[in-house]
Amino acid sequence: MSELEVRELRYFIAVAEELNFSRAAQRLGMAQPPLSKAIAQMESRLGVRLLERTTRQVRMTDAGRVLLDQARIAVDAVHAAALRTRRAGQPAPRLVVAVKPGGDAGLLGEILAAYRETDPQPPPPEVVVGGSGEPIAMLRDGRADVALLRSPFDGRGLDSETLVVEPRLAVLPAGHRLAGRDRLGPADLDGEPVPRWLGADPTDADPDDPTGRDGADADAGRPGPAPAGTPGGPLVASVEQLLEVVALGQAVGFLALSTTERHRRPDLVYRPVTGLRPSAVVVAWPETSRSAAVAAFVRAAHDVADRHPGRITALAR
Repeated sequence: MSELEVRELRYFIAVAEELNFSRAAQRLGMAQPPLSKAIAQMESRLGVRLLERTTRQVRMTDAGRVLLDQARIAVDAVHAAALRTRRAGQPAPRLVVAVKPGGDAGLLGEILAAYRETDPQPPPPEVVVGGSGEPIAMLRDGRADVALLRSPFDGRGLDSETLVVEPRLAVLPAGHRLAGRDRLGPADLDGEPVPRWLGADPTDADPDDPTGRDGADADAGRPGPAPAGTPGGPLVASVEQLLEVVALGQAVGFLALSTTERHRRPDLVYRPVTGLRPSAVVVAWPETSRSAAVAAFVRAAHDVADRHPGRITALAR
């Protein structure tokens, strides 16, 4: 059996995501007949059925779902390899660090300072701040060399090290019925709408944001879905939007402690919740990386985190 080509994997991803050959062909900028032929040839060479086709719908088989998962990884890896190679060949290479607002627990400035003091002098760092989900996407597609992420996240293809673990707090309007309580229990918040992050799977929490209420799925590395009976709140794309919808009484949010320290407002209160999953800040990098600059950044991050034992605990008291 000959190897699958990247072109064929792109074809299959488009069909599997669209579940419609016409839309997939349009997305790929090609005619439908050669696309259908390419998928049929893949099935013949693999010896398995990838898609079940009827006149009314297209459905993936179990084998098709496995290929979709692996094809995404393979295509991303090829794209990332090309991008990282181009960046490495630049006359003045830089270490690109990806992070989202509030995703560093206030440690990034110290980490960068420690990194710059590395001997021999490493490439200068370039910090790119992205929205929810962007840092890990940049790490996977080669736009970033290293990232600071909030756990849990999908760690496939990545190495990582936890820097700090901090509690998360419920974010309530100042006039909320629970605002006068010193501590809340999970049952106190039953029925409260929770903001939904833009772009997140509606049946699952965003792996890169701290709003999920229940524990992580240890096998998948993702938080589980919100508890039954939790109504969905308004869509938000940033911490600032989350704070606004909470202040307006449209939802109850959940944020890491270090984030709440930077967003004190008279119209909001922050309260600890018993049993609420904590938030960890993790430094992550591609598992195939052999970059001395990445290694220097990871060492600097580890050293800075070690200089702050109990910092998060002290803030929580």
